[in-house]
Amino acid sequence: MRKLSPLFALLLLAVPSVAQTKLNAAGATFPYPIYSKWFNEYHNLHSDVEINYQSIGSGGGIRQLQSGTVDFGASDMPLDDTKAKQMPMPILQLPTVLGSVVPAYNIPGFSGELKFTPQVLAGIYMGTITNWNDKAIAAANPDAKLPDRGIVVIHRSDGSGTTFVWTDYLSKVSPEWKSRVGSNTSVSWPVGLGAKGNEQVSGMIRQMEGGIGYVELIYALQNNITFGSVKNASGNFVKASLESTTAAADGAKMAPGDFRVSITNAPGKDAYPISSFTYLLIPKQWKDSTKEKAVVDFLNWMLAQGQGMVTQLNYAPLPDAVKQKEMDAIKEIK
Repeated sequence: MRKLSPLFALLLLAVPSVAQTKLNAAGATFPYPIYSKWFNEYHNLHSDVEINYQSIGSGGGIRQLQSGTVDFGASDMPLDDTKAKQMPMPILQLPTVLGSVVPAYNIPGFSGELKFTPQVLAGIYMGTITNWNDKAIAAANPDAKLPDRGIVVIHRSDGSGTTFVWTDYLSKVSPEWKSRVGSNTSVSWPVGLGAKGNEQVSGMIRQMEGGIGYVELIYALQNNITFGSVKNASGNFVKASLESTTAAADGAKMAPGDFRVSITNAPGKDAYPISSFTYLLIPKQWKDSTKEKAVVDFLNWMLAQGQGMVTQLNYAPLPDAVKQKEMDAIKEIK
């Protein structure tokens, strides 16, 4: 056997190793649970392709794509024409899933489900509503026994697409918020404590008695944090779910070849009002043909097989019409 060992070693050396195509991406924490699953499942099917994704927030993903340190980015906030032109290359902004941002809270001694009006959410984040037994909260929850306890406001400290969705909604429902704070991935918060990522915001809500924060639905569910329903544009209190998130996208209108659209405060009696598409930012032109082929193949897989995995993580799949338009747009990648 000892005589065969050197020969066996030579045979092992002679076996060609499988070439690895490594893609680096970074951005939104909002879709991180589904992206992590997709990239892992795709690698299981294609062992020669590895996609490394850093969940650093939409702002970080945009900056890293702009600086060329990643192959593609991810953002909950679609880039407007000005920001898109600041990229070193033309990009496609492709919706991947639909998700919802929820007002999650931790009120010791109260285990009920709160109803939030747009005015209450804006007031809490403006700092004009500071106690859980405020009359504005009580008016929407007449049967709730709310404690005399101060509200601890928690928000994102990093550049965040979840923040964009939240502030985009508040800007639509509150003229004062729109004029004083506005909507973006980062804003000048009137009040509150900052935390990085949906993960840290979720953790802080659980730790801070009297806390309220905004997180993507899956993070509230995974961390067993109570979250409330929100009064929508039709006057109905709706809780975030697959069905209510899908309902928010029913009336979405996209221009040909342009997938950028806001569906916060969408019309419809069943629509959850703080819903959004989230996007991958994909360069149209690639110097590395192997990476280009891997990206195109992954995107087509994502729109076909990948969409069947999203509901188990409480995201809503893309409408069929959007998927077909994206498949056509992907042909522009070369």
